[in-house]
Amino acid sequence: MLDELAYDDSEEPAIGLVPPGVSWDEVRDHIKIVHGPLLVGPAADGQYAGVYWARTQMVVADELGSDPEEALREFRDILDERGEV
Repeated sequence: MLDELAYDDSEEPAIGLVPPGVSWDEVRDHIKIVHGPLLVGPAADGQYAGVYWARTQMVVADELGSDPEEALREFRDILDERGEV
């Protein structure tokens, strides 16, 4: 499980901000337990990805943009559209 995550809770839902260097395996292990949405990145291409738990699996919403604030807005919109808020 990821310790001491920072959270953006300026809007609902609060989203955990995964620090650089965390592997996808660590993200998967964390989200299987906590089930809260996470913003991961930026990747090598500069893009952020959002991750959330849906029923029994981890879902990745990638290519959310290279600006963290833009990525958070886009991810919240996706969560809302998919009924995950």
